[in-house]
Amino acid sequence: MIALVRVPIVGLYFILINLFLILVCLCRPFHRNNVYLAGKLYSSVIRLFGVKLKFRIPESVNNQGPFVFIGNHQNTFDIFSVCGAARPGTVTIGKKSLKWIPIFGWVYWLSGNILIDRQNSNKAHGTLEAAAKKIRQRRLSVWMFPEGTRSNGRGLLPFKAGAFRLAQLTKEPVVMICASSLNNIKINRWNNGTVLVEVQEPVELDDSRSTKEWAKYFHQQMDSKINQLDAEVASIDKAR
Repeated sequence: MIALVRVPIVGLYFILINLFLILVCLCRPFHRNNVYLAGKLYSSVIRLFGVKLKFRIPESVNNQGPFVFIGNHQNTFDIFSVCGAARPGTVTIGKKSLKWIPIFGWVYWLSGNILIDRQNSNKAHGTLEAAAKKIRQRRLSVWMFPEGTRSNGRGLLPFKAGAFRLAQLTKEPVVMICASSLNNIKINRWNNGTVLVEVQEPVELDDSRSTKEWAKYFHQQMDSKINQLDAEVASIDKAR
């Protein structure tokens, strides 16, 4: 019964947000803060699902950069939650096919995000160079999901090396964005508890580890932090 009311409301609200964003992006296409604005608006949707969303962002990251952000990629609810942690002057790297999704895809492209062709390894390598160029020339931060795909309840998947190659190429710090579990959100449940999104302190990648070793290191760190956040959420929701 709840879903019958919630889904149309969420759908209408999401369409209105995207129509507004299209107007903004047409007025200032590829602006450095389009992604930041979109993240703020998209993350407001999660409250319609009965979720209390909390962000923790250290001063060392807030309004500074550029950084190479990495986040855990769980499911479709990412767009309504973790995206709200995007800082000003940030773009993401996403699949080229996203551009063809009506309204949302247009917003994604006009926001200045970097589109990658996963079917072409040569073009994918070129995308890394394009991301490095944006960091160097426009002083933009780049947000990547090192798992490469949604985990969908399988836990944190192994990390690909692209984000860490980018950090080494540009000599910019890596910042983890860790979100507690989104897999317990049910459309037909009124109260879906708390979601914590915690941004970590920047970490410089020195020569003490190889690219693959850095990927393994950040995977361990993120997995540990996610487990901490899940335990904290369980405690918060139990106390209600």
